[in-house]
Amino acid sequence: MNVSCSFVIRWRCWLAGALITCAVAYPVKAEEVSITAVFKPDSAFPHRNKFLNTTPPSGYCASYPTECSDNEMFSLQVPIQFDSRAPILANHVSERQGAMLKVPAQWRELTVFHETTREPERVRVRIAGIGSRYKTEDVIQLVGGGDDYRVAHNLLWGFSWVNAPAPCLYSGVGWYTNTTYGFFWKTPAEAVCSKQAKFDVPWLRLEHLDFAYELETPNPLGMSSGQYSGSLTYSVGPNGDFDFGDVMLPSDSVLTLNFNLDVQHTLKVDIPPGGEKVQLVPAGGWQSWLQAGRRPVRLFRDQTFNISASSRFKMLLECELGGFPYDCVIHDPVSKRSVELQVSVSLPNGLTDLAGQPVKRRRLRVGPANAQQFQPGFYVDRAPGILHFEIPPQQMEFMLQPGVASTYRGKVTVIWDSEV
Repeated sequence: MNVSCSFVIRWRCWLAGALITCAVAYPVKAEEVSITAVFKPDSAFPHRNKFLNTTPPSGYCASYPTECSDNEMFSLQVPIQFDSRAPILANHVSERQGAMLKVPAQWRELTVFHETTREPERVRVRIAGIGSRYKTEDVIQLVGGGDDYRVAHNLLWGFSWVNAPAPCLYSGVGWYTNTTYGFFWKTPAEAVCSKQAKFDVPWLRLEHLDFAYELETPNPLGMSSGQYSGSLTYSVGPNGDFDFGDVMLPSDSVLTLNFNLDVQHTLKVDIPPGGEKVQLVPAGGWQSWLQAGRRPVRLFRDQTFNISASSRFKMLLECELGGFPYDCVIHDPVSKRSVELQVSVSLPNGLTDLAGQPVKRRRLRVGPANAQQFQPGFYVDRAPGILHFEIPPQQMEFMLQPGVASTYRGKVTVIWDSEV
């Protein structure tokens, strides 16, 4: 008796990226910046299931990268200036008449959509810090004398701009000249942080807008390969999202963040050399049948493979020979008999079904409508799985006849498909 089955491995996998765009109807001008992030599985860190922010930093994080990495935040500098529309008077009663800022420090959500399937996902963003460099008249002249510019800056506002007013927090940043002072404050709460002038300030300019942000992205293992797009818009100006009071007016009234999320999944299957040809045999071999006519209980073969997967995928069968609704068959061309061939799969740790259950001897079926879907809990890198091929016991009497030599053959295509 010669029973053989060859099978073909086929898999499809495609990569992805994403773009989040943001636009708002608001008077005057708008400023746009792009934020990019990528997920690409790393065999050195299989449990790291997070996007990597690939946005080139500018402003605070470019100058102080350790401060930002320790707090998992990123910064960008945009050319939005704020100019005073009137002098800032000494000891002004209202904080809105002086130097103040309030930013969108609470988490805000946006929806991003897959570029082709329109599959939605949620992203969250918060502004975690704010800074700039103010410019005004020579500070020694404004405070009426002295020879120390640092002291003069402190006298002008009551205390140093390095020390942020509550609820903003110190960030360790401050640099100055006779007419300028650079600062950066952390913003743990969405509330006003203000400075009261102790002397008249005839004019004041903030030369740019430097902001830090924190980003929460979806679990990339649950996302399809491809690009996702969405947008988030902030208003800038008095009583806007970025609010610098009633005196300081911005050069642009809208800030648009354009996110680019690039999902690059891996789905790869490796079969050992020669593993595409499967010989089905009984337990213990053919000797009991050939010598004693003792019919085997079943014919089977287990074929190992190595799989790397970072995304959902499905498995299904295609058959050279039909005959059963869900299974393939192998055929003896002499006797014209065909028997059912069952195929099942066992997947390694880290890959489960959609209910989170381990995959052990899960039957595979013919056709896309009967495909089995699986998902990773973490990036699985070249982990061993098993394809189980079996002629079931109920086929043995029909298949094996004493004194009759037969050769059964057939081709089965096993498909690993990332397009789910």
